Amino acid sequence: MASPLPDEPDVHLIVQLRGYQLHYAACLTAALIFVQDEGVRRHTDGVHVSGGVPDRLPRLPGERLYVER
Repeated sequence: MASPLPDEPDVHLIVQLRGYQLHYAACLTAALIFVQDEGVRRHTDGVHVSGGVPDRLPRLPGERLYVER
């Protein structure tokens, strides 16, 4: 699956949920909006953003929804 904003860099998004770490690739805008939303809703135990993105990471589910508001 391709990035919804191909001109933006991708980041490594790490979502902590009930003792698990979920690793995703996401465009920078979607990742920042996801972090902002989680700060308000608090459905996760933590979210981290890292600059390095391995090629084999799955894209953030619903990534396009974060940038098409």
